[in-house]
Amino acid sequence: MTSTPSSVSETVAAIAALPKVVLHDHLDGGLRPATIIELAAAIGHDLPATEPDALGTWFVESADSGSLVRYLETFDHTIAVMQTPEALARVARESVLDLAADGVVYAEQRWAPEQHVQRGLSLQDTVDAVQAGLEEGVALAAAQGRTIRVGQLVTAMRHADRWQEIAELAVANRGNGVVGFDIAGAEDGFPPSRFPDVWQYLADENFPVTIHAGEASGVTSIAEAVHLGQASRVGHGVRLIEDISFDESHGTAALGQFAHWVRDHQIPLELCPVSNLQTGAAGSIATHPITRLKELDFAVTLNTDNRLMSRTSMTHEMTLLVEQAGWTLEDLYDVTATAAWSAFIHHDERRALIDDVILPGYQEIQGAQL
Repeated sequence: MTSTPSSVSETVAAIAALPKVVLHDHLDGGLRPATIIELAAAIGHDLPATEPDALGTWFVESADSGSLVRYLETFDHTIAVMQTPEALARVARESVLDLAADGVVYAEQRWAPEQHVQRGLSLQDTVDAVQAGLEEGVALAAAQGRTIRVGQLVTAMRHADRWQEIAELAVANRGNGVVGFDIAGAEDGFPPSRFPDVWQYLADENFPVTIHAGEASGVTSIAEAVHLGQASRVGHGVRLIEDISFDESHGTAALGQFAHWVRDHQIPLELCPVSNLQTGAAGSIATHPITRLKELDFAVTLNTDNRLMSRTSMTHEMTLLVEQAGWTLEDLYDVTATAAWSAFIHHDERRALIDDVILPGYQEIQGAQL
């Protein structure tokens, strides 16, 4: 990766118009602050701030603690206001519109239905409400001249005991917008081995799986997600870098056995730079493992994780990597194409996404050589 000051500024100027793919974006981590305020007022939920800018700042500052546990506590407020069909649909609809406005052409929205039944909804009710909102958002985006496709990633909470039930919910809705299954929440102490039968069930159902791993916990966590959980992708996976030894004086890298396995099998890593800085999984954008992993030919994808808590977008993530880590337009295309090839849709649909949308979008940028 090499760039000059002029090429950096030209690339940054082009980013907003680039087609983007996001595979790791939490629905309950992407609400508009104004929407939270309106929904909270309707149900009498107290917030730490009642003005949109101030509330948005509170979320970011709370998530900047460097602790994954405290980071996750910010979700108490977003989940509280997502307990009715109308609220779920609104949040889903607005999320699609915000992503589309950022140039996202394909997205997978992950969320945990079990966290949205506090006011009497069934699990199926929540899936239906979110799907209705996603479809409304896609239609509204199309009316604005923006094309986007969005699927649901149904998530089970690691600390709860409903993995099998949620997995069955996901499989039952594969024709209702659900494209995959995930587990999320506190990583330490709640590994995939808690409920090993779940992973065999999903494999038997030929149902795609991504597992949060390698964020708060290390290489062992990623290995269990891959080998026991049979994950097709790894959510985050940033700490895979711990299985690679670098000789800075000679510019070489020695991969451990598991790092070799991940690279040899091109298991996609759903990396989220800004979020990783907040949770302490990385120290800076310039030194974030995403760059070295990409240079070593791992299947790297770029993602937002939680747009509200990180005050981020795909444009923002790309811009930071260009400005602080030396990324080029070609690098941005590579991670976008990798994400498209890693999407939980069929092979022919992935190919069409790249050939008909992503590649032409990049080629429209003056001077793009791909």
